[in-house]
Amino acid sequence: MAVHDGHRSRKKDQFRAYGLDAFADHEVLELLLYYAIPRRDTNPIAHRLMERFGSLDAVFSAPIEELEKVEGVGESAAMLLALLMPLYRRIRTLPRTKEIILTSTERTGQYFTDLFFGVTHEETYEACLDAKGKLLACYRIAEGGVDMVNINTRRIVENALKCGASAVILSHNHPSGIALPSPEDNSTTLAVWDALRAVGIPLIDHIIVADDDYVSLRDNGLLPAR
Repeated sequence: MAVHDGHRSRKKDQFRAYGLDAFADHEVLELLLYYAIPRRDTNPIAHRLMERFGSLDAVFSAPIEELEKVEGVGESAAMLLALLMPLYRRIRTLPRTKEIILTSTERTGQYFTDLFFGVTHEETYEACLDAKGKLLACYRIAEGGVDMVNINTRRIVENALKCGASAVILSHNHPSGIALPSPEDNSTTLAVWDALRAVGIPLIDHIIVADDDYVSLRDNGLLPAR
């Protein structure tokens, strides 16, 4: 039996019996790293990760190249850690039924809040809906918020036409934690509204997400009511 096999077995039994509630944050990482680092003591590696990034959330949100800078974290371990947040976001945004219906600010805000969970950089998405508000497709159209990148309005129009959308919703996040729209947010929203109106497709909202909060630019009066 390897030196650490007994300790690993005890930790696995602890998880089976009590779940993660029985684990400190560094022990969560220690347990997870068993499956990427089979022949080393992962406890000191877990401590180094917590010391470098400060929290579980920060570890799981860190870029792969930053994780690999931690002593003992190779490519496999970095890939495993970096996979968890995108996987959790995907699970959170899977439809509970066969369809995702975005017909209210509350539903739309919750959908995008889940989509941006754990994202630490700015991203912009385009949701294409049918006439009944059913989500047909959701495209990531830019990395960086609307005040950080030049939004390609032609691409937004092409996406909407490609999937036969009857309406479009934009959303981007503010990692700063403040959901209030900037002047650039407002001007870009109106530019997209004009571009879509030219092909007969309404932009019905632009949702700005910050942590668990969101703001609707339609509810703020920037866009016409549905």
